[in-house]
Amino acid sequence: MNWLEVVPEEDLADGAAALFRSAFGGEPDGVWIAPGRVNLIGEHIDYAGGLVLPFALPYATAVAVRRREDTTMRAVSTHTDESWTGELAEIGPGTPSGWAAYVAGVSWALREHGVRGVDVAVHSSVPVGSGLSSSAALECSFALALDDLFDLQVDRKTLIEASIRAENEIAGASTGGMDQNIAMSAQSGRALLLDCLDGSTRQIPLDLAASGTRLLVIDTNAPHRLVDGQYGERRKALDTAYAELGVTTLRGLDLDKAVSGLVDDTLITRVRHVISEIRRVEEAAELLDRGAAGAELGELMTASHASLRDDYEVSSPELDSAVDAALRAGAYGARMTGGGFGGSAIALVPSELVQAVADEIATGAARSGLPEPTFLTAEPSGSAHRFF
Repeated sequence: MNWLEVVPEEDLADGAAALFRSAFGGEPDGVWIAPGRVNLIGEHIDYAGGLVLPFALPYATAVAVRRREDTTMRAVSTHTDESWTGELAEIGPGTPSGWAAYVAGVSWALREHGVRGVDVAVHSSVPVGSGLSSSAALECSFALALDDLFDLQVDRKTLIEASIRAENEIAGASTGGMDQNIAMSAQSGRALLLDCLDGSTRQIPLDLAASGTRLLVIDTNAPHRLVDGQYGERRKALDTAYAELGVTTLRGLDLDKAVSGLVDDTLITRVRHVISEIRRVEEAAELLDRGAAGAELGELMTASHASLRDDYEVSSPELDSAVDAALRAGAYGARMTGGGFGGSAIALVPSELVQAVADEIATGAARSGLPEPTFLTAEPSGSAHRFF
């Protein structure tokens, strides 16, 4: 059975610095680290002005960076042999492509603040393509590095916005900003209730141990891709629904009234997911405020998965298999997390059943001829910071 061990921050930093020396010679000016995330509940509603409830994971991305006096950027990563070298003036939508777009895009988004060239080496423990926000971890660690190295004197909100622009405009991934917000704002032992309509946040206590529970993260190892039109199609459907209903957000709308104003079946199901999911997030936050992280929260998670599977149609055989197996083995609740179409699921599990649930999920995947999943621990962790 595959368990992904948490890599200590000092090992992440050492890995990034070692790659830097090998690739560029000399020492980096510093190393910055930002976490991946898991979204407890509230999926595909960040771009719909909804509420989301993510928290940071102890799996993170480290960037070793050195400023240059010219406008050249060089980027390497331990996860790929593909490096990138280019001029800041060359960066634009679609250029560069691949993983380098996420770092180059941040430089592009902060260019007016005085960013110049850099050398950057990346080392990460966040599984790529797992739906655990490896891209935002990369963007936010690098944005923080640029702020420090070039004394940009901007606040974290500006760095968050730059990271979102990098993902949306340069990498071409239509994400809503939840991932970048949690990477920059997370607190250990807490989830972040993020209002995607006005950008306000509230830290929510998330003490799983006190409730006798654990949150198991299941990376299905099925490819997770958002830059393939599927995400954009769902955003377009919501835009169409807004126009037909004469609103700019579904927030606060009565579900029955909203769907009665629509004719197209696909629009009805998309709207039903968004409105019901927002309500589930509100209820989850209320439960956690009371210190409840057991069966009631699990029921909300399972209902979220059913809505994502049936109404929003973003699940996959691998995700459904993981959720179904977790529930069979005694989990309080389970759901896909992240953009879907592969990636990861999460299960809220009584502490004593963690291994039994993982065993059942792995057995179910093998029985169905699906990839062998990888399991991760999920402890609410802190935000992006400079390591040295």
